[in-house]
Amino acid sequence: MLDVPIIDHHDIDAATAAFHRDGFVAVSGSLTADQLGFAQRGAARVIAEETSETPLERANRGFARYSFGDQMAHPEWTMLTDLPTILPIIDRIWGSEDHQCVGGGGDYSLPGASIQCLHSDLSDFLNDPLGQTTVRDLPTPFIVVNFLMVDFTVANGAIRFVPGTQRSRTPIPAIADEPEWMRTLQLCAPAGTAVIRDVRCWHGGSANRSSMIRPMTSVGYYAPWFRGPAYGVMPRDLYEGLSARGRKLCRMLVDSTETAVVGG
Repeated sequence: MLDVPIIDHHDIDAATAAFHRDGFVAVSGSLTADQLGFAQRGAARVIAEETSETPLERANRGFARYSFGDQMAHPEWTMLTDLPTILPIIDRIWGSEDHQCVGGGGDYSLPGASIQCLHSDLSDFLNDPLGQTTVRDLPTPFIVVNFLMVDFTVANGAIRFVPGTQRSRTPIPAIADEPEWMRTLQLCAPAGTAVIRDVRCWHGGSANRSSMIRPMTSVGYYAPWFRGPAYGVMPRDLYEGLSARGRKLCRMLVDSTETAVVGG
């Protein structure tokens, strides 16, 4: 199990320092009890819908392991884009408020899911022909915030991280070549914890040996200097319900095929 602190969301300096050091930081107090309950009910609803359509053996991340896919049409995910407990930390990480939300989803595993291979969520888009510079040499271009919908434990398949690997050029080991210590780096934390992570940091799910579903939802943000495709579409009525800051963050996502609200 990982020995990392869970930092109160008010302690922006400590959260930022941990993020830059480890490639991720676990933050408490990101959601109120009502917000957590709302998010949990939304996740449970979508899980029931997806698993009724796609059996365990056809899950899109391996047996009993699913990606939520784009969920920005649902208010439970829209809410997560505009949290005053999380945005100040991201602002401090990038030294700017000009980042953009690019979508939301997350993943979940059911009992019987096996360990997932370590991976990074961002390929080397620089493709330097001289091989001198890679995406690993840059400040983080892409942050994802995961929200734990249940208590994450060793038994139920908590996500694992290899701290400090966001800048590493070492090849990520295949599952058969992983040293045993990497298999035990589960981030165990209570429901409602937010994990702000540099998507380049090596991570992967662990085996779900419990009798419960292990879900975490997510939203993602691009750095002010980085642009790529958005992976979510937000209905205009949900977009209009965001704060002014939220609408600025999510301007890439609003469904342009819908009729705009007059004066909106």
